[in-house]
Amino acid sequence: MDSLFKRAIRDSFAKLAPRAQAANPVMFMVYVSAALTTVLLVLSWFGISDAPSGYIAAICGVLWATVLFGNFAEALAEGRGKAQADALRSAKRDVEAQVVDEATLAQAAEAEPEEAAALLAGAARAVSSSQLKRGQLYLVSAGGQVPADGEILLGAASVDESAITGESAPVVRESGGDRSALTGGTTVLSDWLVARVTAEAGHSFLDQMIAMVESAARKKTPNERALELLLIALTLVFLAVAWTLYGFGAFSAQSQGAQNPLGLTSLVALFVCLAPTTIGALLSAIGIAGMSRLNQANVLAKSGRAVEAAGDVDVLLLDKTGTITLGNRQAAAFIPVDGADERALADAAQLASLADETPEGRSVVVLAKERFGIRERTLTGAGFTVVPFSAATRMSGVDFDGHELRKGAADAVRAYVEARGGTFSNQCAQVANQVASEGGTPLVVARDGRVLGVIQLKDIIKSGIRENFADLHAMGIKTVMVTGDNPLTAAAIAAEAGLDDFIAEATPEAKLEAIRRYQAEGHLVAMTGDGTNDAPALAQADVAVAMNSGTQAAKEAGNMVDLDSSPTKLIEIVRIGKQMLMTRGSLTTFSIANDLAKYFAVIPALLVPLYPGLEALNIMHLASPASAMLAAIIYNALIIVALIPLALRGVKYREGSPNALLGRNLALYGLGGVAVPFVAIKALDMALVAIGVA
Repeated sequence: MDSLFKRAIRDSFAKLAPRAQAANPVMFMVYVSAALTTVLLVLSWFGISDAPSGYIAAICGVLWATVLFGNFAEALAEGRGKAQADALRSAKRDVEAQVVDEATLAQAAEAEPEEAAALLAGAARAVSSSQLKRGQLYLVSAGGQVPADGEILLGAASVDESAITGESAPVVRESGGDRSALTGGTTVLSDWLVARVTAEAGHSFLDQMIAMVESAARKKTPNERALELLLIALTLVFLAVAWTLYGFGAFSAQSQGAQNPLGLTSLVALFVCLAPTTIGALLSAIGIAGMSRLNQANVLAKSGRAVEAAGDVDVLLLDKTGTITLGNRQAAAFIPVDGADERALADAAQLASLADETPEGRSVVVLAKERFGIRERTLTGAGFTVVPFSAATRMSGVDFDGHELRKGAADAVRAYVEARGGTFSNQCAQVANQVASEGGTPLVVARDGRVLGVIQLKDIIKSGIRENFADLHAMGIKTVMVTGDNPLTAAAIAAEAGLDDFIAEATPEAKLEAIRRYQAEGHLVAMTGDGTNDAPALAQADVAVAMNSGTQAAKEAGNMVDLDSSPTKLIEIVRIGKQMLMTRGSLTTFSIANDLAKYFAVIPALLVPLYPGLEALNIMHLASPASAMLAAIIYNALIIVALIPLALRGVKYREGSPNALLGRNLALYGLGGVAVPFVAIKALDMALVAIGVA
């Protein structure tokens, strides 16, 4: 943290360059005002001035402090990104790439893995990774660093991606499917891979990450530009107000034979005091900090526009598997039929599942243990013959001591039972149909040709997901589940999770059509995806979060990349987006309310010498025009510092309707923005008088 502050202080002075200041029009006006008062201070040393040198020096110092405080807020926000960029650069280095040709790849694809590895290693030629071109093929073996972004064409390996994601656990990358993308800078831990270069040096995913986390590469968003135009307009309005007041003061002073209390120094200070400098100084920091919070959540936003859009999203398309459910169906109940005992059914189901290493099979073993205390047994050396599952029989089980236990799909077990002279009762058929209609999967268990009952497998809704969706509903966001399941199953899961709608038996075309339909109705749509078949829908969505574990096509189509590859991250992204918009809106409200309060607090005190009747409006009874001006300009500088933590941290977001949130923020930041200046300026005025400064 100390290094971050030191870097921010150093950058605050570096940003005093005119070109850097010109990027923020409001603060550039403060910069020009500070430079002008510096000139006035120098002139005062030669007896050319409209105010005491001490007063001009104080105004000059405070104005330069205001500029530096604005620079510090931006530099502090940028510092997080620069620190992360430095860490990423340490993972980026020029390495030796092993390039192979297409003919060698074709031969290796026909050979056994060991022969293929030897063939590829023998034919590879060393090339610097900085010289790799798009479309070239390279080989990476265990212990080697991936030289460039690529799409895996052959092989499978364990890859350490901690340099990119921060996660220490390795991941499996393999050819085909949705986990075929390789990122340059990662390390292959085992086996080998052949990949095709998808991005040349300087344009890799790591280069994009470095550019995006460095705030210098951040482009202003449309909302930010619109707000900046509003601030410029307000600045021009207050500039006109200041000159008008100066004219009034000059005319009245001339007619009364008095001195104009609004000299050029006070005029410049008054203009800076009234201009919306608070939000002007913090606006850039708010945007940078919003993207930084996304980076801290391990999400790479390719543009600030995407972060803003996340705050305005009102429709979320979410995959079922891994997002809403745990990803694998699990045993939820044992349902005996035809007079069978539930414990006997559980015992038989566990025995039939001991050799089943699938998540579903293990869940049957665990449920029997939890429900009836039936301890897991071993099949080794106990006279058991395992009957493995096959696509032909759609059953599995064990044979022992002349007994047969089978577990499988209802129609497969029916055929098995009837072939042995048994009966598949109507009760069992009804139970199986009931489980299926509720969105579950029925597995029928039989012993020696007699049906014992049904195991209910069901998608397990993730803990807390229903509460998350309730929060989204409170935000006014519609949630839509996308699944390949049949409509009955999809409806059951959607109802249990508390979703608004679902798209069953979804195809890439169906996803794309759904997004277009919602957008045509005026909605902003967000979705996640990881496969090549998700790319069209990701490209269409307003907020498209691609999984880092997914294909290159998905990552290129999305405007955000989740480095953790967690589909539920979309919910957090929406919250961060809304928090950024709320922070900007809240501090804008506070800043404008501040300006109005300062207007009514300071101007009466300044003009009382010319218009004694204004004393009635000098409700704070400020000591003198000089003390009033100094107190206001000091407050104007200090409030920027006071609000930096809020700008970086963000306004705390609470779920609720837009009207409720607007009312709360207006009450807190609107009324607070009016009240705080009165209290602070009065306290500063008293302090200045007490120490004899004014």
